[in-house]
Amino acid sequence: MAGQSPQWQAAARRLRRAGFGTTGPQVDAVAGQDWSAYIGRALGSDHAADPGAAATPMPSFAAPGPPPGKKATDAARKQYNQRLSQHMAELSAWWLRRMAAVEQPIHEKLTLLWHNHFATSATKVRAAAYMGAQNEKLRRLKLGDFRSLAYAMLTDAAMLRWLDGQSNTARAPNENLAREFMELFALGHGNGYTETDVRNGARALTGWVIGADGRTSTVARRHDGGTKTVLGVTGNMDAANFCDAVLAQPNSARFVAGRLWQQLASDTAPSQDTLDHLVAAYGPRRDLSALTTAILTAPEFADGSASMVNTPVEWLIGVIRTLKAPVSTAQQLKVVDTTLKSLGQQPFYPPNVGGWPHGQAWLSTTSAGVRLRAATMLARAGDLSTVTDAAAGDRIDATGYLIGVGAWTDRTVAALKPLVSAPPQLVAAAVNSAEYLTS
Repeated sequence: MAGQSPQWQAAARRLRRAGFGTTGPQVDAVAGQDWSAYIGRALGSDHAADPGAAATPMPSFAAPGPPPGKKATDAARKQYNQRLSQHMAELSAWWLRRMAAVEQPIHEKLTLLWHNHFATSATKVRAAAYMGAQNEKLRRLKLGDFRSLAYAMLTDAAMLRWLDGQSNTARAPNENLAREFMELFALGHGNGYTETDVRNGARALTGWVIGADGRTSTVARRHDGGTKTVLGVTGNMDAANFCDAVLAQPNSARFVAGRLWQQLASDTAPSQDTLDHLVAAYGPRRDLSALTTAILTAPEFADGSASMVNTPVEWLIGVIRTLKAPVSTAQQLKVVDTTLKSLGQQPFYPPNVGGWPHGQAWLSTTSAGVRLRAATMLARAGDLSTVTDAAAGDRIDATGYLIGVGAWTDRTVAALKPLVSAPPQLVAAAVNSAEYLTS
């Protein structure tokens, strides 16, 4: 079979990593451009002005209010729980539609990656108002400085509920948030902090509460006003001081750069030279825009030596976008949500504070059947004219062009050949090929 040029294939791969899937015409438009300039324009674009984003505004939810008291009826409890579940279903459906609708997907892609980094689950939080507000903070701060993003998450209502921050008081310190902030969000496991740092960090974070309107604040009588020492910094520390002490550690920059690299560029850690380059870009200002740009333009990323398995959300949203498959009705959204639940990656529902796994974990035998069923449904609903209008002998190449795959292995061609007379099955099989599942 004919294949696209190496330049075209490289552009296709880069576009898949910077968004959700791609198409032949999109690759054509980018392949001849300077990639660094393209990334600069993409990252500099106004996500709020994107026509797809404007067409899918976030629904508004009131703060949930306290749950029914001990004397409440079973019916009242059931109604309260149903309302929480319905609101979360609406929020989840909105984000899936937003990811599918935007014209420039890099902003939603980065929001998803930072959601995975600061993994917070609605399984415990339950409140759509809190999860939606956190989602918007991630979107707004993802390309600013990491200190602003980290502090916003440290004092965020969803995060406080998720890691018991609102029950962390001077009389009963709770270490969950301090520990996870150092271990998973800002420094890395074993990177220089001690149990004493965790205990004193928890004391620094005491006093935060979630108001009736969903806003967070500190209550002086709940805060431990004593002297604490965290990572060599001593004083009457609060959340801001704690955040600064953690981020000042040399290991923090390397941890943040390495984590974003493994979510955006490759399932494997970067080489030492590449990591040094990323840390230099991040710099003393903790510049996430510079770091993201450095990752997406790094030679180790550009030359194809860095690769990764697409997560279920990346894969499914990519297929929807590429095939222009509609996801506007309740039934269509239910199929998408059910598919992601079966594949193990529902937005707003990471499995734990460590986030979703990456790499080969997504390519199980069980998931293959789920992916194929979903892809077949989407192919039947989508626009396959690029394939159906091609002669039978050209349909495998036409499918590759449609989904942004520039070359097939002989093994994949052999698997696709029997399906050329049935375009929906052909496309469904193609988006489940190794060439499409990895980038």
